[in-house]
Amino acid sequence: MTVNIDFYDDLEAVAGAADGALDRGAEPSLYHRLSWFRLLAAHCPPAGRLLVARARSEGRSAWLFLALEGKRAAAFAAWYSLRVGISGDRQSDVMTALAKALRDRGLASVDLSPLEDPEPLRAAFDTAGWVTRLDPKTGNWRIATEGMSFADYWTSRPGQLRSTFKRRAKAAALDIVIHDRFDAAAWADYEAVYRVSWKPEEGSFGFLRALAEQEGAGGRLRLGLAYQEGAPIAAQLWTIENGEATIHKLAYAESAKTLSPGTILGQAMFRRAIDTDHVRVIDYGTGDDAYKADWMDERRQLWRLRAYNPRTIRGLFGAMRARVSTLAGRGGRR
Repeated sequence: MTVNIDFYDDLEAVAGAADGALDRGAEPSLYHRLSWFRLLAAHCPPAGRLLVARARSEGRSAWLFLALEGKRAAAFAAWYSLRVGISGDRQSDVMTALAKALRDRGLASVDLSPLEDPEPLRAAFDTAGWVTRLDPKTGNWRIATEGMSFADYWTSRPGQLRSTFKRRAKAAALDIVIHDRFDAAAWADYEAVYRVSWKPEEGSFGFLRALAEQEGAGGRLRLGLAYQEGAPIAAQLWTIENGEATIHKLAYAESAKTLSPGTILGQAMFRRAIDTDHVRVIDYGTGDDAYKADWMDERRQLWRLRAYNPRTIRGLFGAMRARVSTLAGRGGRR
């Protein structure tokens, strides 16, 4: 079996070579599509220069988008990237060929996170001669909702959450609007909420607006807003695709905290996703914020994979440190 290797430093060249293979119709994951990397490159690129590696064989291609600084590479990602990893084909032979090509190119290290299922990629790097280290990165909270009504879901939630909603919803008298298409006025309200929230610093409003425009064009956007007497006080940014809802961002005005506007809006968003969109899964993104357990049922571990090339001096030292850390960890668990 012959595996061909190509490297690119320009997304337009990638688009020409992929010929649609990294578009929505072929790549099911938002975070592995060319359109996602275009948004990152335009609005919040990681440090370093773009390096895209492709391994192709018998009509199959595995792609890895990296940011390269010297001989160190990391995922071409930002804090909006809820997943990273291989785009395209994920079979072991092409992934191993890809890892070997990166080794032969002289990279000293590759750092990838957050990964959902790291073992196949780790095995590919191991087989290609890298020394790898796998560490927990963060959590991912989800709930399976297939065949479930919102009433069933809500009944299963903790009593405190349901009680908070019941006590506050009537008194707050909020108006809830959920947009499935991009609306400039609604987006201005989203930004206004964020700027008076407990987390006013946003990495890139430009990136989020472009994402909302992109997903809204196909009806995949769910932009929820809660208003009190006409003023926006809570906002949530979701997307829905392939039967899965993803919660990307949420915020509420700090001045309205006592009204629990996030809980009231959240209840409406979950109702819409379950009873109207009939999603199979709702995903709360990354992070182990305590409130997520109230809304979700399952925590999954996300991982950080670091691979070191022992054929380089820097990679050899990194491999040695990784091995020492692994041995020390094993000793601590005895």
